[in-house]
Amino acid sequence: MKFNTLACVAAFAATTLVGSAAVADELKLAHVYEASHPLHTAALKAAEMLEERTEGRYTMSVFPASSLGKEADLNEGLSLGTVDVIYTGPGFAGAVYGPASMTDFPFTLRNLDHWAAYYASDVFQEVAAGYKNATGGNEIAAVSYYGARHVTANKPILTPDDMVGLKIRVPNAPAYVLFPKATGANPTPMAFAEVYLALQQGVVDAQENPLTTIQAKRFHEVQSNINLTGHIINSIYTVVSGLRLSSMSEEDRATLNEVLIETADMATNDIKAAEAELVAWFRSEGITVNEVDRAPFIAAVAPALTSGDLPFPAELYEKLQAIPDAK
Repeated sequence: MKFNTLACVAAFAATTLVGSAAVADELKLAHVYEASHPLHTAALKAAEMLEERTEGRYTMSVFPASSLGKEADLNEGLSLGTVDVIYTGPGFAGAVYGPASMTDFPFTLRNLDHWAAYYASDVFQEVAAGYKNATGGNEIAAVSYYGARHVTANKPILTPDDMVGLKIRVPNAPAYVLFPKATGANPTPMAFAEVYLALQQGVVDAQENPLTTIQAKRFHEVQSNINLTGHIINSIYTVVSGLRLSSMSEEDRATLNEVLIETADMATNDIKAAEAELVAWFRSEGITVNEVDRAPFIAAVAPALTSGDLPFPAELYEKLQAIPDAK
């Protein structure tokens, strides 16, 4: 009887250990974008691919729309271990390592071809390595195109003079403050989740975002004019916590990186396609979409980009400008 009891205990323990070994390790991917945005679709696909390619060893839960915190909170969470993967803008990454924010400053990138060439370059690899060192191991695993940022308001914005005195919401990062300051507007940093209500209630007069975000956040419901200033060619970094990476095998780290790169490219392609269609869509919704001559805006911003009072060295900016556009 005693032998049988011990045997049962041993069998139960063995079963428990086997069951524990089969439990997947869960990653958390968090971002501030709406569930309708291509980035969220890409995140869900990444979760699906990770589970499949690791044969169930890893799963990834996705938390959209600031459900785990504002963007600054998510960046902090990478180092605290409360989140494993985030989507974040270069401006927020630049809070830890200034050069990472360079392309979030206005008119630092000429066009989408220049954007592609920079992120494929050794210059960006140097920046990514600097960011990893500054954050204690957090890695920029992939980069997505987020879109060209445009100003929305309840009036046309056709010249820098139209910006004077405008109270415009911007993300709470230095890169986004430069454009309104250089054109005489009043930048008002504000969390992404608060923008719609602030526009609706007149707390701010304007905001700036890519067309896909304007649609996803429904800003066109509370702004009559979309002005195609294209002042920032925006990117989104997919960043993985160094704490999480240190706990994974080399093989699983490689799989995670592959999945994140593939889905970042998916988001890029989806956003490019959406941008090509959205001007017509907004006009069909009764929104005034204004073509804008960017040259006066570029001239207004240019002195600030060469003043030296920026979080990236002048030499790095010169290297960026020297990169030829991708073919």
